[in-house]
Amino acid sequence: MFELPEIVTLAREVNEVLPGKTIAEGRLGNRPHKFVWYNREPDEFASLTAGKSIGTAEARGRWLLVQLEPDYLLVLGEIGGRLLYHPPGAGDPDAYHLLLRFTDGSALSAMTQQWGAMELHRRGEEAEHPYLGGMRATPIDPAFTFGHFDRLVDEVATDTKKHSVKDLLVLGQRIPGLGNAIAQDILFAAHLDPRHSTRELGAEQRRALYDSIRETVGRAIAAGGRAEETDLFGNAGGYERVMARDRVGAPCPRCGATVEKIQYLGGACYLCPGCQN
Repeated sequence: MFELPEIVTLAREVNEVLPGKTIAEGRLGNRPHKFVWYNREPDEFASLTAGKSIGTAEARGRWLLVQLEPDYLLVLGEIGGRLLYHPPGAGDPDAYHLLLRFTDGSALSAMTQQWGAMELHRRGEEAEHPYLGGMRATPIDPAFTFGHFDRLVDEVATDTKKHSVKDLLVLGQRIPGLGNAIAQDILFAAHLDPRHSTRELGAEQRRALYDSIRETVGRAIAAGGRAEETDLFGNAGGYERVMARDRVGAPCPRCGATVEKIQYLGGACYLCPGCQN
């Protein structure tokens, strides 16, 4: 599942190779998938995209926004799969959920293995989008200061419902762009068990968690995303997670205790019982 580091990588690569290309044909999927959400019918999508040119791309949390000049926006979000550039002469991929074929013979395809939104909006409509409209600051935004984060923790900690630090990181779009995968390493670096209550976060723990979010996401972006995901050209990212499935049963790289796996909040968590508490 693409998270913020992968979306930032894809946006950068789109901006390197696609701006100015003119769409000859836009198609929606040739493989039915009940968990791909479109907001256009195939004929409508084809009509609206034909002749448009690619503008700039922008990462917003786990959403990729690509300008289709002059007046539309391609919105790809919450996708677990591949977004690939096909150079001229490569031909169409066998399977896709979205395909843009350009007049120079190149193409862009999107394929999801889990779920995702593939939408086309008139520019400006994203302000009313249920996820994009009013989105909070992401970890790479200037507005994601410690003060912003501290207030966010206060908001969650004073809720009548008890929340954990994993809940804080990945649920409710409180910190857009973070998912279960990158959260593992964030919590490891901050010495926090995913089940740790936000109500029990002291001042030093809050600062450690904030610093870990910024630093972990920054390292993953610098490496081109996580190793289990691919970029626009099909290359795996260079960020190897410290806490992942293949670490279970191995010694913690920090304290030597045995790394464990637990099921928590709808997904697997990998943690060190010796130094995450």
